[in-house]
Amino acid sequence: MVNPDGVANQFEGGAIHGTSVALLEEVRFDRRRVLSDAWEEFPILRFSEVPKVAVDIIARPDQPFLGAGEASMAPTIAAIAAAITDALGVRPRALPFTPDNLAKAES
Repeated sequence: MVNPDGVANQFEGGAIHGTSVALLEEVRFDRRRVLSDAWEEFPILRFSEVPKVAVDIIARPDQPFLGAGEASMAPTIAAIAAAITDALGVRPRALPFTPDNLAKAES
């Protein structure tokens, strides 16, 4: 890694964003327009709701640089989906994993 702190920040941010996408984020619209057109109304994790994230980086100096990107976002969403499946016996099929979307997944 060129910048371990930067890599940790990328993974932490991706995990937080993935949690927000999995649980809250949804563009709302009616038949004519987008209804969630202001940040104040868009469902997203607020700072007071952000979970603690622990990042462990494995040093592999013999490996080529590949970039960190958003590598933690999809696995975070998948982990939350798996936890819901284990807890409720329902496999989430649509984001976000709201009670309404989970109820639709059951049928």
